[in-house]
Parts: sequence; C-alpha cells; structure tokens
Amino acid sequence: PDTPVIDQAYSKLSNSITVEWKAVPGATNYMLTAQDGDSFVETVVKNSPGTVTGLKPATLYRITIRSINSGGKSQPSPFRKVKTVLAAPILSVGSPSCDSIAVSWKAVPMAAGFSVSVMRSDGLGRMLKENTTNTSLVFTNLDPGTLYTIKAYAWNANGMPGDDFTYNQRTSPNAPGDVKVAFNSGALRAVVSWMPAEGAQIYSVTVSSGLLKLRCNTSSASCIVPSLQCSSEYYVSVTAYNDAGSSKPTDAVSLKTIPCAPVNISIEEDEPGHLLVSWSNVSFGHYYVVFVKSDDGLEVHCNTSYTQCHFQSDCGFTYFISVFAYNKAGQSPLGDVFNYTTAPCCPSDFRAVFMSSDTVRVTWAPVRGADLYETRATGGSGVVLCKDTATACTLSALQCNTPYNITVYSFSEARGSNTSCVPQYVATAPCSPEIKNISKEGLSVISVQWQSNNEEAMYIVTARGEAGLWHCTSTGNSCTLTDLPCGSAFSVSAIARSPAGQSLPSYSVPLETAPCCPNDLVLSQVTQSVTNISWSVGMGAQTYVTALESPKGQAKCHTLQTYCLLGCITCGTNYTVSLRAISETGVTSNCTYQGYSSSACCPSGVKLYRLRSNGIRVFWRASDETINYNADLRGSKGNFSCTPSSGLSHCDITEIPCGDVYTVVVAPMTDKRPKLTFCPKKIYS
Repeated sequence: PDTPVIDQAYSKLSNSITVEWKAVPGATNYMLTAQDGDSFVETVVKNSPGTVTGLKPATLYRITIRSINSGGKSQPSPFRKVKTVLAAPILSVGSPSCDSIAVSWKAVPMAAGFSVSVMRSDGLGRMLKENTTNTSLVFTNLDPGTLYTIKAYAWNANGMPGDDFTYNQRTSPNAPGDVKVAFNSGALRAVVSWMPAEGAQIYSVTVSSGLLKLRCNTSSASCIVPSLQCSSEYYVSVTAYNDAGSSKPTDAVSLKTIPCAPVNISIEEDEPGHLLVSWSNVSFGHYYVVFVKSDDGLEVHCNTSYTQCHFQSDCGFTYFISVFAYNKAGQSPLGDVFNYTTAPCCPSDFRAVFMSSDTVRVTWAPVRGADLYETRATGGSGVVLCKDTATACTLSALQCNTPYNITVYSFSEARGSNTSCVPQYVATAPCSPEIKNISKEGLSVISVQWQSNNEEAMYIVTARGEAGLWHCTSTGNSCTLTDLPCGSAFSVSAIARSPAGQSLPSYSVPLETAPCCPNDLVLSQVTQSVTNISWSVGMGAQTYVTALESPKGQAKCHTLQTYCLLGCITCGTNYTVSLRAISETGVTSNCTYQGYSSSACCPSGVKLYRLRSNGIRVFWRASDETINYNADLRGSKGNFSCTPSSGLSHCDITEIPCGDVYTVVVAPMTDKRPKLTFCPKKIYS
C-alpha cells in the first residue's frame, strides 16, 4: 500500500508516543516505529491514532509509520521527532499529625519543577495545590482521619507537564474524646470507653502503673482491660490508629483499684469475752469492715478506719472472721477466712455427792464447746485427777477428813482448757474410827473406846448380833453399851458422822457377853453320899462347873450336860450351891443359888423283932438324937409304916398279914422332900 503521512505525533505519557495519520486505501494495518539511536520499538495497530509504548521518559525519538496489507509493507513515512514527557515523581506520603500530610519524592531527570495537589477523596472541600522545585511538601490544616487524594507531576523547562502520580492518603486520627473508665471490682477489670475518632480504624488502650503496662486493642469504642491488681493506681490513655498512623494519647485518666484483702490478720482473746481482731494497713484502703459470724448463725460487724476491732465473744463458740478493705472503687477481694474458737464454757449445775468417805461423784451440766472435761481435786497430800468426755466423774482415793477444792475444767481440741473455772469447796467424810479397847463395866454394860480424829464428828457405836442391835453415841472417844443380853455374840463397829458425811465403819471387834445363868437348878439326893444336880440350859454356855461346898468338904463337877452327879456328899450337912456357865471361848458367868442341905444320915444297926399277934418291932441306932425316923414295911399284901415318939429309936408295926415277905427300910423323916429310898433294906419273912 501507499506510504502513509504522519499528521501529528505527541507524547502524553512518559513511556509512550501517540501518532495520528490519514488512512491509506488498501492498508489493513500500520506499523509504528520509534527509534532512539540504535534501538527502536515497533508497534502494529489497526488504524489511527496509534500509540507506541515501552519508551523511555524524556527521550527524543524518530517516529515513522508504514502501511501494511497482504502485498507487503509500504516505505516508511517521513519521520517526526517527538520527545516523551517527563516521568511522574514517585511519592512517599505520610501523615505526621492528624491535620497534615507530608509528601516527598525523588528527583525526576529533566524536571524543572513539580506540581502537587491535595483534595479530599470524597470531593468535599477545596483542592490545595503547590508548585515547587523541591522534592517534598507538607500540607497542613487538613481534616483528621480523612482520606485525601494527592496528585503530583513534574514539568520540564518548557513547562510541559509529565506523567502525574496519584496517591490516596488518610490523615492520622485525632485523639478519642470523653474517655471514661468503669471499674468492675469483682472481676478486677476495667471497661474503658470513649467517643470514636474520625477515620480511626483501631484504638489502643494503655493502662500503666509504674513499669507495668497493660494494653487492649479494639476496633470498637470500648475495651475491657482484665487482670488488674488490687491496691494499685493505674493511668489509662487511649490512642487512635489508622493506616496513616496514630493520634496523640488522650490525657491519662487515673484509676484506683479496690484495695487488696487485708493480711497479717491476728485474733486474740485479750480477756475472756473480748476478741481483738487486728491486721496490717492496706494501700488505698479508706476504711475496713470486719465481719464476725458465730457458728449459731449470728453475725456482727465492725466499721473502722483503724487496723483493729473489738468484739464481744461467748465461751464455747467458733467465730468465722473475715476482714474487708474499702475505697471508692469498692470492696477488697475475700481474703482468708479465719476461725477462732473460744475456750469452752465452765461447767454449770455442779454437784458433788459422796459415794463413800474416799469417793465422790461429781456431776455437771454439759457446756458448749467442750470435748473433754477434767475434774481436779486439790487438797490433802496431792491432786486427784479425772478426765472423761462424760458429764460425770468419780474421784476416788481421796483422803478422809480432808478439805478439797474441786474444779471441773472444760477442754476443746481447738482452744484447750478454760482456766477461769471457779473451784468448789468440798470436805470429805470423817475417817473410819479405830476401836482401841472394849471393856466390861458390868454384867450387861460394855465400854467401847476408839481413836477420835474429827472434833466435829458424832461417833456411833453399834453392837450387832442375832439378838439385835444396840447403839451408843458420843462426840468424844468412848461410849457405853448397856442392857446387852447375856450369852450373845456381837460384832462391834463404829462410824463417824459429820456435816461432810459419814465415814466407813471401823473394823469390827467381836464381843461375847457372859453366858446366861440357868434359871432352874434342881438338886436330888441319889444315895446318902451322891447328889444329882440338874439345870436348864444357860444361853451361850457350852460347859458348866457345879460345886457344893461346906466346911466338911467340897464336891465339884465339870460337864457339857445340864446335869451332874456329885459324890462324897456328907449326910446331914448344909452346902452352898454354885454354878459357873462357861462359853465356847471361855467366858464365864458365876451363878449362885439357894443353899442345899443333904439328907439326914440313915440309921445303923437296924434290927427286927417279932411281936405277938402278928406284930414287928423295928429297932435302929440313930446317927443324931434330934433326927426323927420312919420305918416302912412293904410287902405284896400291903404296906405299913411306923414313926416312934421323939427321942426313941424303935417303933412297932402290928397286925401284919402273915405268910408274906416284907422289905423294911428305916429312913430319916423329911418335911418337903420325898421319902428317902436309899437307906439300907432289911428282909423280913
């Protein structure tokens, strides 16, 4: 095709040149060539205008064009010399403050100056434009946090502008306003809120205390700062950020957290019934509240600005104690809960009952808080202890006749003993008397002597036996038992009785009264020289000694029986009669009775003489002329007797039946006694 003719060629961009021409008939394409010395750039286009790209900025090129069809290429057109415009400056943009943008760039070859314009990207407001030969500019009085479009280009010495460079830059945000801090005392965290700042994308909350810094980043208008420390003062500031940078931090807001829980808590019972709770001072604590709750549910509290509180307390209670510190931020966290158990109460309703002179049973009402009781008896030669969980204790091995102070102490595992319990005075019963001597003052009178050991005691002596009980009393050291029955065995003991009680009985001393004298004593003469004595049983007697005594001699018998035969009796003699009743142990009663006269002596020389008419004369020789005799004649056909006149020694019996055998006995006559049968007998046929 024909060679095209360039109408015009120009450069609007630093890397391209645009060519305009008239169309050539028959041409289907056009080849544009930009030559710079030995190098060239070719571009095939369809029609006019066409642009050659990939060129160097501010470079003079020879531009030619050739038309092309299926037959080939035309000859190059006459060239045109065209220079590419200057390259655009490469901007470095930043926002050093919330109302300024700083623009800088590197120098552009062949540039004589630069034009830089700034305008809000949303089209609001006016455009700011600056021409400069420098390589940096700062635009001020801009809106904070606003997106701006920055456009810059270089121009050459002819004032022709080069490529422009467009950059969108947001100003850094302003500091957030109306910063508020809400403190959550329970969670030890703070909620920081503020008014959003224009253009801010992220907010950073800084909470600092000394070297400690806590941060919280958020895109919202509030932030939660956890894990704050108690008793601390924090300074809270908020900084807004966007892609341009950060705002200035807000003015710091002071945040004082709740005080820490008080430590070094001590609980003392400075005196019974008073608790003193003390603790260390807590930083930022304005005042303190102490809560004391007893184990029965009752709670009291104390509000103070000091570091100690006093409370009333009762014995036997466990108190749960917690101390809180307060300030404007709120209440301190719960610290350690202390429990303090007061000493158990002293036992009440104390009773002491003596079981014996050396044993006392102590009882009391149970008291609150006591796990164990100790009963202590002090007196005498030492201390008697008794420990038990029961509300009773038996103290044994006490000394008799001794005053004791008995105290019941209550114990608890938590607090130990209540040492303020008041003792009670108790005196033990008198000691057992010791019988020293028992003596017989009379037949039924016994004197008992003992060793006295208590001046206030009444002594009671008791004689106990099968016959019954006999008593005597005395405040001294002896008394007399009277009217004791004979022939009885007794056990004699003594007791002492005082307001403190009654002693144990003394050791028993056996006592045996003399046997009773027999009430009935009968003497009967068996032979002229033998007398039989019999008597009734004497109570308490085992053996008997009987005796008949006269100036002419004595007859004695010792027997277990209640009768005895006494020989060697002199006829016609007056005797005194005595009997001794002797017990098994040798105790003797001397019994006396009415005197006894033995029968008159039997006559001697008895002879029989036959008389007429069946009669008989009995003749004898009298032992004493004052004795009257009687003759008895006994046979199968009858009994006959005769008594002579006084002073005679014979008498006659007449009309005796014949043909019989008779026994003839001459015996002294008796007034009250039966006839004597032991005188010699004569046979008469």
